[in-house]
Amino acid sequence: MAKQPMLKFVTTSKEMPTKRTPDERREDFAEIYREYAAEKAQEQASRCSQCGVPYCQSHCPLHNNIPDWLMLTATGRLQEAYELSQSTNTFPEICGRICPQDRLCEGNCVIEQSGHGTVTIGAVEKYITDTAWEKGWVKVGAPLEERDQSVAIIGAGPGGLAAADNLRRAGLQVTVYDRYDRAGGLLTYGIPGFKLEKDVVMRRVEQLEAAGVQFVLNCTVGEDISFDAIRGKHDAVLIATGVYKSRDLGGKGADLNGIVKALDYLTASNRKSFGDEVEDFDSGRLDAKGKRVVVIGGGDTDMDCVRTAVRQGATSVKLLYRRDRDNMPGSQREVQNAEEEGVDFVWLTAPAGFEGTEKVEGVVVQKMRLGAPDLSGRRSPELIEGADYVEPADLVIKALGFEPEELPALWDVPELTVTRWGTIRCDHTTHATSLPGVYAVGDIVRGASLVVWAIRDGREAAQSILDYLAAPAAVAAE
Repeated sequence: MAKQPMLKFVTTSKEMPTKRTPDERREDFAEIYREYAAEKAQEQASRCSQCGVPYCQSHCPLHNNIPDWLMLTATGRLQEAYELSQSTNTFPEICGRICPQDRLCEGNCVIEQSGHGTVTIGAVEKYITDTAWEKGWVKVGAPLEERDQSVAIIGAGPGGLAAADNLRRAGLQVTVYDRYDRAGGLLTYGIPGFKLEKDVVMRRVEQLEAAGVQFVLNCTVGEDISFDAIRGKHDAVLIATGVYKSRDLGGKGADLNGIVKALDYLTASNRKSFGDEVEDFDSGRLDAKGKRVVVIGGGDTDMDCVRTAVRQGATSVKLLYRRDRDNMPGSQREVQNAEEEGVDFVWLTAPAGFEGTEKVEGVVVQKMRLGAPDLSGRRSPELIEGADYVEPADLVIKALGFEPEELPALWDVPELTVTRWGTIRCDHTTHATSLPGVYAVGDIVRGASLVVWAIRDGREAAQSILDYLAAPAAVAAE
């Protein structure tokens, strides 16, 4: 193998002017990446031990055949590696970019467990799929034979799109309804472009359109069209709405200007990346430039918020989290990235209120300590009395997680059974709900979860829908 080109990290202003934007620096890296990616991917893939018990595969929600496509990559058989990866994962180039591999495949790599550093599975997955797009190996999933049965999918996020792909390949007529003006759900508007480039999502959407999937956008079910009307137009329905209702904060001053929801903040930023006019961003309300930013929470959405604020030119960015680093649910890799970019993590802290007159000027911070474990096994935070202080802030972003909307009430379908948490109750094997011919997948069933789980759900539900729609024909044949 030829000698691997050395990566040169430029840090001095003489070599790289400090005025260069993050996007410009990303382009510099892209040029370097193209030079060394093939050798790096082959080198990393060859490190796979081909162990008898592939924990990487068993800890992947999609059970991707990781050892085999690593072996194919190591021997230069990239097209075969891509085809094997695509056979179990509808969007491998997306998962390669945004999956928390440190908590899934890479974190359970045998080489990682033995202390020699994990095989960089996500980076290899991204590389082979990006190569497949460049080489034209990614084909439109047009069916060999058309069927007259139709399926409605409510929600154009990863679960809905994965199901749409599988159903369309089987010849069904598929219509996807979504509230936004672009398909992709949180892939489009919830995840920053520096983690998931928007053209990567859009080309998958365009491919589905080319295959014959119909998209009805800017359409809110329960307002623009009723759920009953959708059921009446289609032979089966898949609910893949995700969860968009933000958890809120109370306390003194919680309604001050400058306290915003994480999804509003991220959506505004992503819309600007598309070139949209965004009044709340242009007015400065959802722009962090020149502001002291405080983000409240501890999940992956929080990491997206703090890193976006850094790129927007915030004066300072701090994250308050009520537990310590070891008990944080977000990706540790993301935490490290954010720290390297200058984010200040203030562990064992929680907001007690906000200061300001009309606009927020500070967060009243309570110091915490960890006590006994709660029902989940994590140590519960306890308040330290008399240790409050005020953290100055011009922009406070609430990233406390998401809850399901009350779909039975919003859609006027009280017979749609939900759990006590408001998620849709369904069979976790078939994804069938309490309504005949209606299925549900993703976060609206699981609660806020990972993209890769939504993809798995979508693929499984698609097969259940195919079985359901084939049943009447089988009965008639008898």
